[in-house]
Amino acid sequence: MSQASFHTALLDAARPVPEGLIDGTGRPAGRRYDVYRNNVAVSLREALAAGFPACARLIGEENFAHVAGLFLRAHPPASPLMMTYGQDFPEFLEGFEPLAHIGYLPDVARLELALRQSYHAADRAPIDPSALQNMQETTLFGAHLTLAPALRLIRSRWPVVQVYDFTMSPGQPKPTPVAQDALISRPGFTPRVHALPPGGGAFVDALMRGQPFGAAMAAAGDAFDLSATLTMLLTEGAITDLVCEEPVL
Repeated sequence: MSQASFHTALLDAARPVPEGLIDGTGRPAGRRYDVYRNNVAVSLREALAAGFPACARLIGEENFAHVAGLFLRAHPPASPLMMTYGQDFPEFLEGFEPLAHIGYLPDVARLELALRQSYHAADRAPIDPSALQNMQETTLFGAHLTLAPALRLIRSRWPVVQVYDFTMSPGQPKPTPVAQDALISRPGFTPRVHALPPGGGAFVDALMRGQPFGAAMAAAGDAFDLSATLTMLLTEGAITDLVCEEPVL
């Protein structure tokens, strides 16, 4: 019996018990293997359900268990840390034809994954907001802003924040058919989800890619609400450093 056959059969109950398995007394260990195999599958399904609760609610517990079973066979854990399990789940859902009619589901999964990543990200102290407020416009346009390690951005053609809030928080209004960019911040210990104002997604995306402030504003377009976006970033402690270009002499 090879380690590969042991591992492959462990994640697929349809496969036979690997040959040559024995217990500590030398007896066939097929029954014990089946119990162990079942426990592993249950643990992985529970880890996915805990990491993607909104997705589980959207498609129902039974459907989610089935989808999770298919996923865990195709994507076994790459790490013993279960908090990292499911990083490929959004892409898996995007290519899963039976759920293609729920177009927003992969983006909801991306949002939930981003919340988990944000929770486990490194801490970084934010800048003093006055550093921006007291800067001349020409200097600001050439400045590079460093964003917090916990910050995440989900750009979606669906009302992803509204769907998430409606699913997870009773009493929220039904989602409306609008595209939304979601910002996940972590000013304290718990990540929070925000719907960015018009142009905010393109602006934050440009900053994340290392573009200077002025270029990020240009990428945001004419409808960009700079005041609302910048206020959100500062309030959420999302800007951790500000580097200005050296003047050319």
